Amino acid sequence: MIHLSNISKQHGNKILYRNGSFQINAGEKIGLVGPNGAGKTTIFRVITGEEGIDGGTISKSDRTVIGYFSQDIEDMRGKTALEEVKSSVGNIGDMQTRMQDCETKLADPDLDPDEMMKILEVYGELQADFERLGGYDLESRAAEILTGLGIGPEDYHRPTESFSGGWKMRIALAKILVLNPEVLLMDEPTNHLDVESIVWLEEWLSNYTGAILMTSHDRDFLNRLVTKIVEIANKTITVYGGNYDFYERERDIRKEQLIAAAKRQEDMLAKEEEFIARFAARASHAAQVQSRVKKLEKIDRIEIPPEEAEIKFEWPVPPRGGDEVVKLEGLSKVWLRDDGKEKSVFAGANALVKRLDRIAVVGVNGAGKSTLLKIIAGHADPTAGKMTVGASINLGYFSQNSLDVLDPKATIFEEVHSRIPNAGMGFVRSLLGAFKFSGEEADKKISILSGGEKSRVVLATILAQPVNLLILDEPTNHLDIKSREVLLDAIKNFPGTVMIVSHDRHFLREVTTRVFEVDRNQIRIYDGNYEYYQQKKQQEQSAT
Repeated sequence: MIHLSNISKQHGNKILYRNGSFQINAGEKIGLVGPNGAGKTTIFRVITGEEGIDGGTISKSDRTVIGYFSQDIEDMRGKTALEEVKSSVGNIGDMQTRMQDCETKLADPDLDPDEMMKILEVYGELQADFERLGGYDLESRAAEILTGLGIGPEDYHRPTESFSGGWKMRIALAKILVLNPEVLLMDEPTNHLDVESIVWLEEWLSNYTGAILMTSHDRDFLNRLVTKIVEIANKTITVYGGNYDFYERERDIRKEQLIAAAKRQEDMLAKEEEFIARFAARASHAAQVQSRVKKLEKIDRIEIPPEEAEIKFEWPVPPRGGDEVVKLEGLSKVWLRDDGKEKSVFAGANALVKRLDRIAVVGVNGAGKSTLLKIIAGHADPTAGKMTVGASINLGYFSQNSLDVLDPKATIFEEVHSRIPNAGMGFVRSLLGAFKFSGEEADKKISILSGGEKSRVVLATILAQPVNLLILDEPTNHLDIKSREVLLDAIKNFPGTVMIVSHDRHFLREVTTRVFEVDRNQIRIYDGNYEYYQQKKQQEQSAT
């Protein structure tokens, strides 16, 4: 369907890839992976024709319908959510109007027979195009997709400008899905989605018959959908057959093989160079020396990709707190909505967080997960009931608002050092290295950082404090898979108690020991890990 052959691309002096090749075949589901800045988004833009290439060829049929979901969404206004989604499918609205116009004319009893034939011909063509574009079930498909992505019937007719940026991303995603193209290009489709919407999207894409090329920071999502990985790294494009877990294993095996091959080549070159040095001055060996010199000139030297530095960091040992970390007794919370009406978040909640618990706080979007964490962190007050933090508990709180308190004029090093002023420079550098800010990276200004980089800065400052209760609200948002692994290891080694909201199921499976579900005005407690919670939920749903 789409073939990229020997393509080369550079931005300014930076080479993204040289002589890279891969193809997207009909029905294939491909994961596009690589470090930030390697050129993944550029691949999408090259395929759609938004950017050119410096060498090589791209072949695709002009008739191939391509849908591209990117993180840069266009301005939305003047339509309802449902109308906006429907507007992505050709000129359906205009076709409907023209078909109705034809029907009105055909209903005229005095219509001239010749004119009738002309109108019937136009009407037939319109009907065929309308059917091909799925016009007859467009509204129901658009509604189904919006609901799956968390925008229910009560919000179908809300104007798009009344939605926040995260919800507009869902509308933009719905527009691409309803188009049902032959090829889907998707740049981080799971950003801004809760677990329920991710699971729905996963199922939708698994039933989708077209081809997919996508990036995602969600390991589970990639593992469940893709059967091929295209890696962009170290100025090359490499193809692996399999899902993300297979790719990681195979990549490491290939790296070992490459290092072994480089060692063999190095030994061979050393012998050849020794021969040339020994016999260069002897006329009797001149031909052999010249032959070997030419041979060495033609050899492609094997390059080993640079290793990412592994920096071990010892987290500060926090004071030992009491066994009862947080106690909720008859806790209730009511918010006042914009329309002046009250919205009950939860009522009469009772729960006990025990020392060294790893609690996942789960629930659909808007259920009150963040509200619960805010109350425990002291950033919101309960409406009724009591919340008690135990003796000698020092807490660290991460939320998306935490990113706004960073000083844009400071460097990463300065910002972190200002939060832990008693720490030595070596400690701060080591801490930043553990969070992937090594060397000159630590001297970058906060103002130029991406959302993911800012998240890592805030997390580093929180984890460097001697806290014994971590409250983390969506800490994995904007983090790539490697950064998530850094955070995951940090939390696994953290010698305290953790309460976390995250839509990363792999992350929750790895750390959770108990689950608090905020659902239908209640907090329900599951005394088991995340997999235990999922099994219990399935049993509950089967029983209803």
